[in-house]
Amino acid sequence: MSILECIPNFSEGNNTDVLKNIAQAIEVVPDVYLLHQDTSASANRTVFTFAGAPAAVIEAAFQAIKVAKEQIDMRLQKGAHPRIGATDVCPLVPLQDLSMQDAIYYADVLAKRVGEALAIPVFLYEHSQERTYRNRLPQIRSGQYEQFKIKMTDPAWQPDYGPHIFMESSGATVIGARALLVAFNISLDTKDAQVAQQIANEIRSIGYVNEKGERIAGLLPKLRAIGWYSSDFNCAQVSMNLLDYQKTSPLQVWQNCSAIASKYNVKLIGSELIGLMPESCLLEAGMHAVSKAATNKNELLNAGIAYLKLDQVKPFNAQEKILEYALLAKLPQY
Repeated sequence: MSILECIPNFSEGNNTDVLKNIAQAIEVVPDVYLLHQDTSASANRTVFTFAGAPAAVIEAAFQAIKVAKEQIDMRLQKGAHPRIGATDVCPLVPLQDLSMQDAIYYADVLAKRVGEALAIPVFLYEHSQERTYRNRLPQIRSGQYEQFKIKMTDPAWQPDYGPHIFMESSGATVIGARALLVAFNISLDTKDAQVAQQIANEIRSIGYVNEKGERIAGLLPKLRAIGWYSSDFNCAQVSMNLLDYQKTSPLQVWQNCSAIASKYNVKLIGSELIGLMPESCLLEAGMHAVSKAATNKNELLNAGIAYLKLDQVKPFNAQEKILEYALLAKLPQY
């Protein structure tokens, strides 16, 4: 059975009625299974994760984007998380019996339909985008919603699909095929967002520019990071996307963040997983945490959760947050 995963990010984290309507738009589509919903009030953002038959998944994605356009007014939207539209980004990930080329095809079908039927400017990204200057999400999102009307007057920043004028009520959206990533936030025992940003600067792949104008490389590959203050947890956080969890894992991120934070007399008080995580990420952390080889997988998983402090700032249910387990619960044929 072919399984496609979709992880749309919507610029709404407070209006529960809107979120219920988006969830319903996903769940009513046959052969689609809603796996998880992550909502942050301070980021004013919600991430849905669903999977199923490819054609059904892109139908559910379209219907969810349609509801978001109708019920989220970007002219009134504020939040800590960068965003350019009511549906900020909608990635498609091939999970089973699908190639990346297949995911590219389905992303293109979805993007074309969203652009034409909903009149939303759509930008392709990651594997769906051939132009390197605009294939990464931070490149597209630069300037955010507030500056995007001006940005789109540049011929280099015309959308791939949809109207070539900025739609102020719904904004623009980004759609594309990408590999599986891990979205991972680390909470600090400080409210200082500047400290969180400095840690992000030092750990992320792109690094930062120092006072002399020199580019200083970051410590870890395939990692994006920003720092912010989260009113949800009343502390500063380093918010990260692990673009290749096999090259840069949550364990490596935790260890390096801890080392950098110590320079600023700051400690890590917990971590937060946004969406789902492959089982191997927790097993790696668990194997590092235990002093002897363990044969019991549950012990390793619990050790990994404890080491990464995934249950400190909010509850963590492995059956709901580990990708393979969530798929098995909803898709017995997986």
